[in-house]
Amino acid sequence: MISNHEIDYKIFGEELQFVEIELDPNETAIAESGAFMMMENGIEMQTIFGDGSQQQDNSLLGKLFSAGKRLLVGESLFMTAFTNVGQGKKKVSFAAPYTGKIVVFDLKELGGKIIAQKDAFLCAAKGVSIGIEFQKRLGTGIFGGEGFIMEKLEGDGLAFAHAGGYVIEKTLAPGEILKVDTGCAVAYTPGIDFDIEFIRGIKNWMFGGEGLYFALMTGPGKVWLQSLPISRLAGRIIRYAPQMGGRKEEGSILGGLGNLLDGRE
Repeated sequence: MISNHEIDYKIFGEELQFVEIELDPNETAIAESGAFMMMENGIEMQTIFGDGSQQQDNSLLGKLFSAGKRLLVGESLFMTAFTNVGQGKKKVSFAAPYTGKIVVFDLKELGGKIIAQKDAFLCAAKGVSIGIEFQKRLGTGIFGGEGFIMEKLEGDGLAFAHAGGYVIEKTLAPGEILKVDTGCAVAYTPGIDFDIEFIRGIKNWMFGGEGLYFALMTGPGKVWLQSLPISRLAGRIIRYAPQMGGRKEEGSILGGLGNLLDGRE
């Protein structure tokens, strides 16, 4: 078995981050289409089907199947490989798509596999496999906030994901339970049991504003949680968008009066 490329990295920024990856000669990083920010001269960019990992079937049918699986987890059909073909170390950078944090997964230290929310993947060392993971329970797939299909990152190298707001990593002991908003679970190790629990009390789910279900995460293992799911952020933006009946022009007196009259102040 061929190991993943061993890349070095540095993360810049606070709320809007980017990751700078340093490649030795002939080392390669793979990234989601559209994540590229900048690179030094001497790095060659190539668009590829699938993830370019050793786990991928290199036949045409195998490549199409691998690329098709990525569509199921919300990723694009193509990926981009960045290879240092020059002399000495070269750097390439990838940017987060919205406000939040870049999460680093050292798959070698995490048992070789991470299960993540759809659209989480940003970039990785070549050799990391990006696949699909099906929810084991019918109720979790329907009401768990992530659907039946999640993203699976496998290998022994570094993988980078992006999540909204602040990200916290928690380690759960065997049998330890954590109740989470269904949209706040970013990723977890395979030892975590991911289920749902109905919120008790009619007043809680009618007026509490938190939905009908908790995500129930039971140890042992690690979980990564985000404070601002993209769905929650998008909902607030739509609420205040002008075409959706949002706020009047901020700088005008009539706009301010209009906001008072329609309850937006």
